[in-house]
Amino acid sequence: MELSNIASIIPELFLACAGMFLLLYGVFRGDTAYRAVSWLTVVTFVIVASLVLLGEGRNTPFGGQFVADGFARFMKCLVLIGSGLSVLMALSYNRMENMARCEYPVLILFATLGMFMMVSANDLISLYIGLELQSLSLYVLAAFRRDSVRSSEAGLKYFVLGALSSGMLLYGASLIYGFSGTTSFDSIQAVIVNAGSTSIGLIVGLIFLIAGLAFKVSAVPFHMWTPDVYEGAPTPVTAFFAVAPKIAAVALFIRVMTEPFGAMIAEWQQVIIFISVASMVLGAVAAIWQTNIKRLLAYSSIGHIGYALIGLAAGSEEGVRGILIYMAIYLAMNIGTFCCVLSMRKGTAMVENISDLAGLSRHQPLVALALALLMFSMAGIPPLAGFFGKLYIFLAAVDAGLIVLAIIGVLASVIGAFYYLRIIKVMYFDDPVDELERPISIELKIILTLSSGFVLLFFLAPGPIVQSASAAAKVLFAG
Repeated sequence: MELSNIASIIPELFLACAGMFLLLYGVFRGDTAYRAVSWLTVVTFVIVASLVLLGEGRNTPFGGQFVADGFARFMKCLVLIGSGLSVLMALSYNRMENMARCEYPVLILFATLGMFMMVSANDLISLYIGLELQSLSLYVLAAFRRDSVRSSEAGLKYFVLGALSSGMLLYGASLIYGFSGTTSFDSIQAVIVNAGSTSIGLIVGLIFLIAGLAFKVSAVPFHMWTPDVYEGAPTPVTAFFAVAPKIAAVALFIRVMTEPFGAMIAEWQQVIIFISVASMVLGAVAAIWQTNIKRLLAYSSIGHIGYALIGLAAGSEEGVRGILIYMAIYLAMNIGTFCCVLSMRKGTAMVENISDLAGLSRHQPLVALALALLMFSMAGIPPLAGFFGKLYIFLAAVDAGLIVLAIIGVLASVIGAFYYLRIIKVMYFDDPVDELERPISIELKIILTLSSGFVLLFFLAPGPIVQSASAAAKVLFAG
């Protein structure tokens, strides 16, 4: 039994051991080993990805507190891609900003371990452990630039609001335990199915649990930390926040809603619809007045989470499949966009204002073209990948009878297209005030090329992503 337990968590064990080894290596070698530790972290992610892909079937070791299934494997691969690319994107930035310290990639590695726990959580206790292991690393990363007031403020805000959300989540978990008598997802599901009616206490506990999870995905009305943290944190950290932790939190959200509380869809569907609509509307409207590109991308991410939650509100296998496809495309779009943001520089200073992109098409036409493709994709313009991501989500909503929700999503997408197109307008039609120096590192060039290529050519071969997402979604509804 013990050997079978260990076999199911080999990727997590490898991550934990690699993290401890790299931490010791960095301590003894000093910050001169930053580049080596970063590349070793990326190699670790590649090895772990291969270990994840070798898994098969559905295993529930450690008394069912942990689950290794097709859904977890799909989301873990997305998390690993996001984390690995975030480490590579930070190499040149951290060196130029005097942030090249070995703790940086190690913190991302431990945050990834927490995300793995979140994705595979099958118990309220393991859910909380994974969530906090991720969050503790993210608090430090947000304030990683110790000589910056903005970075320190971002870390403090994230910590305070994160502690509040953890408190709400724990209170909800305690109510669920009190009214169901168990913390296991499988047992909670059995209690709800076998009960003649759902108790009010269980519903209240679920609402608090949803509130805690909504904070982690930065959904309205628990989004208040996102713009300030995105703006204040170092740009590579913001890029990391925008992809890997969000993917893991969405995976956890999906598993909690569809497995233990799948039979209570009538109780939680309206809550998810409200959060989805509020996130889409706020993300579309609030970003219009933003002048800082990182704050704009923060509101953009809030809007994207609103679209993803449409699939969850559908409560169907097609809805979950749509979310998985959407998150894979979302990963590519955000990583590419942040590559462009990371290369915005005048002299020795980073610039983040949208107006600083004026005339970019004349000085760096290829970078401007890549960013334009990514903006068109985020706006959902066909035939780019972002259009198909939204298409699968909206089709799932229509199939589930949520036609009004799908219409609101389309209207919000139209409104949101304004600020994406404004960036393109600034790049191609505004006269430059100062020429941007864009010393793009080789890592950023490769990542930007791959992400923009994926977005542009997705329609030619969507099969692998769609089929993998379908297989992963089917796992959650197999029972």
